[in-house]
Amino acid sequence: MNIHEYQAKNILKSFGVAIQEGIVVENKKDALSAAAKLRKQSGTDWIVVKAQIHAGGRGKGGGVKLAKNDQELQERVDTILGMTLVTPQTGPQGKLVRKVLLAQDVYYPGESEPKEYYMSILLDRTSGKNVIIYTTEGGMDIEEVAESNPEKIQKEWIDPITGLMPFQARKIAFNLGLEGNANKEMVKFVSAIYKAYLETDSSMFEINPVLKTSDNRILAVDAKVNIDDNSLYRHAELEILRDESEEDSTEVEAKKYNLNFIKLDGNVGCMVNGAGLAMATMDIIKLSGGDPANFLDVGGTANAETVEAGFRIILKDPNVKAILINIFGGIVRCDRVAQGVVDAYKNLGEVNVPIIVRLQGTNAVEAKKIIDDSGLKVRSAILLQEAADLVKEVLK
Repeated sequence: MNIHEYQAKNILKSFGVAIQEGIVVENKKDALSAAAKLRKQSGTDWIVVKAQIHAGGRGKGGGVKLAKNDQELQERVDTILGMTLVTPQTGPQGKLVRKVLLAQDVYYPGESEPKEYYMSILLDRTSGKNVIIYTTEGGMDIEEVAESNPEKIQKEWIDPITGLMPFQARKIAFNLGLEGNANKEMVKFVSAIYKAYLETDSSMFEINPVLKTSDNRILAVDAKVNIDDNSLYRHAELEILRDESEEDSTEVEAKKYNLNFIKLDGNVGCMVNGAGLAMATMDIIKLSGGDPANFLDVGGTANAETVEAGFRIILKDPNVKAILINIFGGIVRCDRVAQGVVDAYKNLGEVNVPIIVRLQGTNAVEAKKIIDDSGLKVRSAILLQEAADLVKEVLK
């Protein structure tokens, strides 16, 4: 589950991480009063207006602007709030900006120059350990750094048994070239964000930039947090942060039926039961000359209602040219799924894309008979290769 920058910063702050303070605005007329409140709280003069969407690259897309006075502030808010922001991560369709964060300007003059760093935490599945990734080259062009100067990207793996050791936090601060108070602040910063990462059951923390201010404080100026969906049952305080308007509408609908659905960019809709079978099905589609349009796992308790919901969700994608249903009847009975396919087909009215159904396992023979006797334009298969050949045929 992705959350907004301002929400991520609030989480970090609750764990003792120093952040760039700010106030969220959803209505243009509230901008000046919110700015006055922020100036009083943080002592800032200039204010940064930051679009709040679930995508990076906002600065490059024009979604982050500095305002030096109230007139500029209102102009920035009027421009950004309500715009469709296009960034390298949104795709050409962009995302509607429904709220902005008014944030204090932390690039003020002082005894030294401000310096930006990059830091993220995620699970390294190869080693089975969490890893802190960091570099002195923080800011908007971090992707270019990773591509052209990978030697500048440093990593620190954390043993899950011992956790983050004090010497590792000190090592990171030293490798970033920090001295004196900035070094001490960075050690505390690293320890605090790692604790936040663990205790929120997150799958990723990304702070870019981590800023050393001109008076040697260490702040999180931006924050991207992804929380593991599977942990939300024990984090009600985090689940309420979900912003469904930022998510794909079909994925939101799928959650209501407990369907595991991920939208992709292909032309063949998939409906399967089991993640492993789903991966195999997507592979066979690719080998047949198609591209998967989605990942859809109906689980082991599929019934007519969930099958119909899956159908409806897949058919909302105008790119879908065929649907492949691949069910292995272990826990779920194939005849029950087959009846669900027939009922869904009838309830949804005319379906203009060919449907291939492969059902194997418990009551597979009965299932094939239900499909074949339905009179519907549904093709049945027994072997996976047969299903793949039918996909190739209908795509032609």
